[in-house]
Amino acid sequence: MHRVLHVASEAHPLMKTGGLGDVCGALPSALRALNVDARLLMPAYRDTVAVAGSLKLVSQLTAAPLWQPVNILEGIIPGTDVPVWLVDFPAAFGRPGNPYMNEFGHDWHDNATRFALLCHVAVAIARDEAGLHWQPDILHCHDWQSGLVPALLASVSPRPATVFTIHNLAYQGVFPYETFASLHLPPHLWSLEGLEFHGQVSFIKGGLTFADRLTTVSPTYAREIQTSEFGDGLDGLLRHRATVLRGILNGIDDKTWDPANDALIAAPYSADEPSGKAINKSALQEIFGLPRDDTTPLIGMVGRMVTQKGIDLVIDALPQLLKRPLQLAIIGTGEREFEEALRAAATKHSGRLGLFVGYDERRAHLIEAGADMFLMPSRFEPCGLNQLYSMRYGATPIVHKVGGLADTVIDAQRKTLSNATATGICFKNASAETLVDAVDRALDLFAQPTQWRTLQQAGMRQDFSWRHRAVEYLDLYNELRSGPKPPKPPTRQRSASERKTARNR
Repeated sequence: MHRVLHVASEAHPLMKTGGLGDVCGALPSALRALNVDARLLMPAYRDTVAVAGSLKLVSQLTAAPLWQPVNILEGIIPGTDVPVWLVDFPAAFGRPGNPYMNEFGHDWHDNATRFALLCHVAVAIARDEAGLHWQPDILHCHDWQSGLVPALLASVSPRPATVFTIHNLAYQGVFPYETFASLHLPPHLWSLEGLEFHGQVSFIKGGLTFADRLTTVSPTYAREIQTSEFGDGLDGLLRHRATVLRGILNGIDDKTWDPANDALIAAPYSADEPSGKAINKSALQEIFGLPRDDTTPLIGMVGRMVTQKGIDLVIDALPQLLKRPLQLAIIGTGEREFEEALRAAATKHSGRLGLFVGYDERRAHLIEAGADMFLMPSRFEPCGLNQLYSMRYGATPIVHKVGGLADTVIDAQRKTLSNATATGICFKNASAETLVDAVDRALDLFAQPTQWRTLQQAGMRQDFSWRHRAVEYLDLYNELRSGPKPPKPPTRQRSASERKTARNR
């Protein structure tokens, strides 16, 4: 049996800001169903402790870079049988709200120190120095917050194998050189072949450079990040490590996201018994202040209001979209300029555009259940989960054909419509004009009830559950049990795109 420790900064329902939380909350449970002893290590945020249920103190250790006693609390991810260890150090993690940013939308000033602490605790567990009487044979690290783990273990022998999963390459954990010095990291890691990135320290490079295997969350994104357009300055390194990089699509929690058994929606329904969807549409219209009208197509959108998600394209397209016979219901939060632009549009077009700035789980489920279509015009999308939820809920996705959106949504063309394999509307080129054209295609199909029902039901019958995706991770773990560890990358030249500016979460 594999013993796998997942190291992550969030996991639903303990903490969630996006898809990373969904994945890290669901994947360990799916792996345990395959006889993997999967466990989770994450920070003990104040809000996490509040929802975690019964916790007990199982260890105390002193870890870099703070060199102060740190408690490890043990519990179970609610609703699962997955053991979770929480790194309890209130000065670093005992803050309410967003785990990465303050209430003004600025990164916490000590993020490097906070997540370096998480990494050092993971290394202590890996080396059986945490007093937990359990040692992983594989550490599975997620995103930049855990990127130091493979780097810190690279020179340790013997050591567990390491997997590093890129959920979004745009967020890299880049900090000034002074931060490297303050974190008491081994001096040999300050090099181009280590953590140095244009005179700064990059947490994500620790994972990309030193992990035994790299994964990302869709096959198309795995190819895209090896190009200058999507590589965010790291495409040269990723091309160098292409032989150990693969894309594995995310799954969804099909118990939480099941229209036939969803307590957060107005009425249950399924592909075979779809009548309840009309009840949910009516409820959605009511909660967003839209006229109740089953014949007017309703387009939903849930997501961060940032450029990556294409919210600027939606705002630019609104004058044309609102000339069409449709309604819009949007949930999200993000950059202030986008929030304000949407508030102004919702005020001007009351009764056509419903808006909720923030995040609310019930509203998010109700949008999937009540909307006829779901809009995802992301400029890039490593995998995306909302298009998977929307297909399962019969809200036909309208997506920009990139990353995981390209891998999961089958465009409604003449052939795919005739053989009933189409599941959504895809458009190329990220622009307001192509977005409007895609919406027009969806409206044309909506006006053909038989064709529309076929399209909806094809999406609802797709199976994107973690049961299938977890098998691919198990195959990867099996490779690591027998396969050799790769050598450190040799000296290489930076690609032109590596002069781009990296971003932090």
